Amino acid sequence: MVGREILARLDGVQVVEYDPNVGQLSGEQRRANVLIPPYRSSHRPIRLLPELPDLGMVQLLSAGADEWAGDVPAEIVLSTARGAHAGPVSEWVLSAVLTQFRQWPALVRFQDAHVWAHRRFDADTLAGKRALIVGAGAIGMAVARRLQAFDVDSTLVGSKARDDVHGPEDLPGLVVGHALVVIAAPLTERTVKLVDTAFLAAMDDGALLVNAGRGRIVDTDALVGELKSGRLRAALDVTDPEPLPGDHPLWTCTNTIISPHSARTVPGTNALCYQTAATQIAAFLKGATPPNAIAARK
Repeated sequence: MVGREILARLDGVQVVEYDPNVGQLSGEQRRANVLIPPYRSSHRPIRLLPELPDLGMVQLLSAGADEWAGDVPAEIVLSTARGAHAGPVSEWVLSAVLTQFRQWPALVRFQDAHVWAHRRFDADTLAGKRALIVGAGAIGMAVARRLQAFDVDSTLVGSKARDDVHGPEDLPGLVVGHALVVIAAPLTERTVKLVDTAFLAAMDDGALLVNAGRGRIVDTDALVGELKSGRLRAALDVTDPEPLPGDHPLWTCTNTIISPHSARTVPGTNALCYQTAATQIAAFLKGATPPNAIAARK
């Protein structure tokens, strides 16, 4: 197992495996100082927290901490694998953008119907377009770098203003004028339904919304309305609800492509996550604050 091998290289660390589905731990497991939840359905071991009296750190394999932030006591360090997902997820964003701009869904439908569709679809180019990227962390920055190679200028919005990054207070005035809007922000109280009716209405006609963050950041009902009207397009790796029910209207929006929360699912991502986790744990064991520690939790 790649994770165990990477963690075992840390000096003074004993790796003890556990089943995240159980409700009770063995004596050896109860002595753990660091808990690493699984990536998939990471919330499963939350109920084990009272079973870990010596716990000092929860190290997540995800880029965000929304599934754990409200349950981990403030005295316990909560850290993420921020940065590990930037390459795979930004690659997914670029592939989704190109797929929509070059009209591959329509082409595949023509191919399935055995139709040579010359001049029967409207492809577009990325060159000269502007992108609004909401979320200026590792993923958002990686998306901007990849888009730059296609002559796309990006406007970045982060949780606070800094060099070349706008603060959230600027966002309402920035939506207009971008052919592409990428959501790469974490899910927080401030970002729930950030992309609401007003946000979507402000987007340019024909603009593409790409959500690689969390489904709940977008008001799904409002988005469906815009998609059904044909005014906007979308590429979604995350949805609200999730998984998306088979009878949900998003499935019938032909100007939308949907992937099943799999933007990071390519070979090598798990190793990147565990390598990042190992760096965070090493800092914790030295008495330092891990670089990815979540601050200001209640």
